[in-house]
Amino acid sequence: MTQAPPPGSAALRGHIVTFSGNPFLIPPEEALREEPDGLVLIRDGRITHAGPYDSTIAHLPEGMPVTDYRGCLISAGFVDTHVHYPQLPMIAAYGEQLLEWLERYTFPTERHFADAGYATTIARQFLRTLLACGTTTAAVYCTVHPQSVDAFFTESTRLGTRMIAGKVLMDRNAPDYLRDTAQRGHDESLRLIERWHGRDRQHYAVTPRFAPTSTPEQLELAAALLGRDETLFMQTHLAENQAEVAWVAELFPDSRSYLDVYDRAGLVRPRSVMGHGIYVDETDLRRCHESGCALAHCPTSNLFLGSGAFRLHDVTSPSRPVRTGLGTDIGAGTSLSHLQTMNEAYKVARMNGNRLHPVQAFWLATAGGAHALHLDDTIGTVGVGMDADLCILDPRATPLQALRAETCDSTADLLFTLMMLGDDRSIRATYVNGRLAHERTPDTII
Repeated sequence: MTQAPPPGSAALRGHIVTFSGNPFLIPPEEALREEPDGLVLIRDGRITHAGPYDSTIAHLPEGMPVTDYRGCLISAGFVDTHVHYPQLPMIAAYGEQLLEWLERYTFPTERHFADAGYATTIARQFLRTLLACGTTTAAVYCTVHPQSVDAFFTESTRLGTRMIAGKVLMDRNAPDYLRDTAQRGHDESLRLIERWHGRDRQHYAVTPRFAPTSTPEQLELAAALLGRDETLFMQTHLAENQAEVAWVAELFPDSRSYLDVYDRAGLVRPRSVMGHGIYVDETDLRRCHESGCALAHCPTSNLFLGSGAFRLHDVTSPSRPVRTGLGTDIGAGTSLSHLQTMNEAYKVARMNGNRLHPVQAFWLATAGGAHALHLDDTIGTVGVGMDADLCILDPRATPLQALRAETCDSTADLLFTLMMLGDDRSIRATYVNGRLAHERTPDTII
């Protein structure tokens, strides 16, 4: 009798696509690494071999079955660098720009997360939908309520996903029912850090929502938390909307720019991720480059709220490249699918007079996102020693995709069809830590 492979172990055959370099710094065709008939061997949640099927099969453990994904692409799992799980219930809320949208929709929705049971229900649905979209790691905002963080990390631990999350800090300019104080926010965050950070693939992010909802004291206490452990993350919002930028200038008149508000507080550093960054200048970009701070490009959200067009090719310029990843930014964002996010990123780039090459787009969604989070030694590429967080992409998932795939003359062209025509239906399977976490069948319901 053939024994089942041990948990976290598998053998996957298919077209491997991954990266050997940054396609914004070198020609995209040189950055792409592929193996049209490849084999990925996984043991204890790590990739042990990845290469041509004909030679790699010699390393297949005895009794290990090979899952055949020929006709599909084996990619690293997608990395979402900016998303709000509590906003899932209010996705597609009509008709406002950022500040009005927060007041009318976001804050009342987040109030419900004082209920731990409700938070658990939404966390479970959010993570299930992420996996169905091929996303295996995300930088996630919870709410001001500590129980919203506990609910999220508990569910992520159950699934085995590598996630980054944190309690939102807000001690002003928010409804009474969502405000903490500078000291209480610090103390609650510290307890959550002690409970979750570094445990079972979970990482904590100190999370001031954005400068207008935190006093200078709260921002400084956030930096004090970061000073306790250099492996902690920090996430917040930056220069998303022109009215927001003007408001920050009024609230912090001594700061040179919106980014400078965070810099003065000690929050611009490695493992800091700033969502949006649409209205930043050259001085800001140089500071991000020097510090190792990252920007999260959230095109579906920026278009939905009418916030503006992120200058991707300026931000990633070889003269001073800024770490950059893609963010879905639910619930202003309109899809948890990174394929849909790449679709809109392409259009935003065209609006700015540039062309986003498909290899560049998929790099942002995988290796680039991992690089933005300083996790590229662990996730983001298909290679020996990396965590086996993978997604299997089916470029023929729908009749239209299958028709278009017949005319593709290169892997880059096939990737382009996926990012323009694909969505969750194009995710054949998702593996987390070497385990099958999602598999699409004709009866799959997200």
